[in-house]
Amino acid sequence: MNIIHADYIYTPQGFVANRAVAFTDTIIAIDSVEVLQEQYPEALLIQSPPHTILYPGFINTHVHLEFSANKTSLRYGDFMPWLDSVIEKREDLVGACDNEMMGKECHNMLRSGITSFGAVSSFGNEFEVCEQSPQRVVFYNELIGSNALYADILYADFMERVKMSMSCPKSSRISPAIAIHSPYAVHPILLQKAVNLAKKHQMPLSAHFLESKAERTWLESSQGEFKAFFEKYFKSSIAVTNIEEFMYAFDTYPTHFVHAVHAQESELDYLASKGHSIAHCPRSNRYLGCGKLAIENLKLPYTIATDGLSSNDSLNMFDELRATLMMHDSLPIEALALTLIDAITAKASDILGLDCGRIAVGKLADFALVTLDEAPQRTEALALWTILHTQEVSAVYIAGESSL
Repeated sequence: MNIIHADYIYTPQGFVANRAVAFTDTIIAIDSVEVLQEQYPEALLIQSPPHTILYPGFINTHVHLEFSANKTSLRYGDFMPWLDSVIEKREDLVGACDNEMMGKECHNMLRSGITSFGAVSSFGNEFEVCEQSPQRVVFYNELIGSNALYADILYADFMERVKMSMSCPKSSRISPAIAIHSPYAVHPILLQKAVNLAKKHQMPLSAHFLESKAERTWLESSQGEFKAFFEKYFKSSIAVTNIEEFMYAFDTYPTHFVHAVHAQESELDYLASKGHSIAHCPRSNRYLGCGKLAIENLKLPYTIATDGLSSNDSLNMFDELRATLMMHDSLPIEALALTLIDAITAKASDILGLDCGRIAVGKLADFALVTLDEAPQRTEALALWTILHTQEVSAVYIAGESSL
């Protein structure tokens, strides 16, 4: 049993001052230090530094580790030239991305308070790294394949990776999940099989969706920049699905759609009506010239995610949150900061099916401690000061154990 005390604790009721948390691998009680020490006299007291805020561990719902070798290999500024560069450099980048490199990026995430993340895996290369990582990992096995001739082969490979992630013991911090690459890259037959599989085993499900304007044009008319791309690489000139067909395939199972920058209001409203959610990746969208998701008008829950280093410069959550504050400049900054903290804690845990994300009795004892340089003068601005003035957390706990 441990008791941790901080100047402020971020709870489902907001920030509370001069409280402490008693915990083992789960949260046992929340009260004053004096009351908890009287209740649990044998507990070790952990006194955090002055001006420290105790948060639930942060959750990055969407990250690709397999392209962590990229620095200057890929082309930014526009989605289609970037995609061409990914095809051209893919083998070199994946080959250069060894376990040590991916492990380093997991640690970098940890240093920014990320205690859980959704790892989207195209090949399964990062599975061993995720097994060894101290963080909780929702391991998204990605399905890709638009050519019906190769559907069985592609699905068989996908199922081997799914079975590997499902074979982890219950004591493991890895949980299996399924990711659909995108509407343009997955045949409807494969898509429906994968949705049914996720539903059968109650696995988290995600899908890239309408990331670029080119994708929307292709799905609507089989025209635009994607036409030349598919003719060049896949000898195809017709989209395998359309926007409506793709959306409807997920009607019976809640899905975490990624990006959705070019989804129209009516489509977003439809996704909301079916209980879906969105992973918003602001830096990735900016770097690839995709635009920005209008979170101001969203009626469905969203998270903030880093995406991977194929389209970002770091996996640091504070970098991502600061970018979000700057991009969405029409929203009041203090209110937006609070919303963003909720998006990477409670909202994210609900979407990924994790029993953390809140400092509340019974929840898993995953914590991120942020220490400010000076005493905050206004409780209302704690979330904002956290985002603006933090690059790394001062401590991390996962399942009640110090992990940094």
